[in-house]
Amino acid sequence: MQATGTRPKIVVSADGRGVVGHAGARLLADVAEATGLGTRFGEVLAGLRQRRGRHDPGRIAVDLAVLLADGGEAIADLAVLRDQAQLFGSVASDPTAWRLLSKLDTRLLGRLAQARAQAREMAWAQRIETCGSLPPSMAAGVAVPGLVLDIDATIVLCHSGKEAATPTWKSTFGYHPLLCFLDNTHEALAGLLREGRAGSNTTADHIIVLDDALAQIPDVHRHGTPILIRSDSAGCTFGLLAHIRGLRERGLDTRFSVGTAITEPIRQAILTAKRRPGDWVPAVDTDGEPRDNAEVCELTGLVPHDGYPPGTRFIVRRERPHPGAQLSLFDTIEGMRHQVMATDTPPGEATNGSIQYLEARHRAHARVEDRIRCGKATGFGRFPSRVFAINQAWLHLALTGIDLLAWTQMLLLHGELATAEPKKLRYRLLHVAARITRTARQTRLRIPETWPWATDLTTAFARLAALPQPIT
Repeated sequence: MQATGTRPKIVVSADGRGVVGHAGARLLADVAEATGLGTRFGEVLAGLRQRRGRHDPGRIAVDLAVLLADGGEAIADLAVLRDQAQLFGSVASDPTAWRLLSKLDTRLLGRLAQARAQAREMAWAQRIETCGSLPPSMAAGVAVPGLVLDIDATIVLCHSGKEAATPTWKSTFGYHPLLCFLDNTHEALAGLLREGRAGSNTTADHIIVLDDALAQIPDVHRHGTPILIRSDSAGCTFGLLAHIRGLRERGLDTRFSVGTAITEPIRQAILTAKRRPGDWVPAVDTDGEPRDNAEVCELTGLVPHDGYPPGTRFIVRRERPHPGAQLSLFDTIEGMRHQVMATDTPPGEATNGSIQYLEARHRAHARVEDRIRCGKATGFGRFPSRVFAINQAWLHLALTGIDLLAWTQMLLLHGELATAEPKKLRYRLLHVAARITRTARQTRLRIPETWPWATDLTTAFARLAALPQPIT
């Protein structure tokens, strides 16, 4: 029998020269420089530099963020960057990186957050200068005005040897970080590493993360743009809602949209609304089209407002449960799945105040689950140390890595790659191999011409070189 479809015969050797892997990750490192992140990290951490040390602590922090954005999971993965000095320059050893992480206390992490906010301001200015505006957050097929912040917590499994790793409410063991993402750009604005037993609806933690996230937004946008804060029912606490309402006194145009637990008063309100079939209207899907077997109704006036800020509206959505849906006893009896949300967005035009739009806008909060899933693949899915403080520093660098990916996409990529998840971005751009050559006093990175996304990568480097920079 004659063999067909065989692969070409190859001979493998380890003597290649000028060949580099993860060539696209250089794009992340250059974005850090173009936004000023590397410079600002260097200024913040300048006091940690040893007299004879040849590695800038700020540069080490950036390299760790690049490592995490590129998909690395441990400090040992720095070898990917370190052993390719012709592409990434001088990269610190693993022990040096460990020493830096061990020195990042709460004060320094706060200053690194300020530096990240300054770099974000530059990235946003570059985006607006080149594209005219930030990407919009979409709901029901239309753009949500302003900025949309999504707050949510997640469980990160850890073994018992890690400090502050405890049993969780899901009968697992590990950490329970609380995070805030910007839905418009997928940036990771803030995060708080907590022990596993930390409560889901802890008001103080939500306020800390929200305030840290707002501090990341440049002043011109924080004080001149509508800001919607979304959360599931864990964020529906009187203290957090009052805090969001109080931000208006500080000049911030903040509104909330939060899930609400179905308590006995809300059940009675739903039963009252059930007797008013004319109050129910078809729910809309993500594209703005009517959703089959789903209806929404406003419960405002039927639910006691005790403790809620004045003007709070309650909206319920009912639909035929899909197979596998988790139903309460109330849902089982009624034969419909019910979800309730609360918002202080007032009635208005059909595109921004109708109950159909507001309910669809809140349902888009589910996208934060995608952000968390991608974030776990970008650093905070596993923590490297037994020491809680080092793991908190690791979380901050993971958030920085997520920002580097977001800035790369919104500044340098168009089309499908501009919205691709990190896994796809790494497979197509960041992990490509290339050859380095030197001619006419230039170092050239030669990407294989047959690589399907070679043009996208070369175009991204060209856009990077053309990014506007402040006049000094």
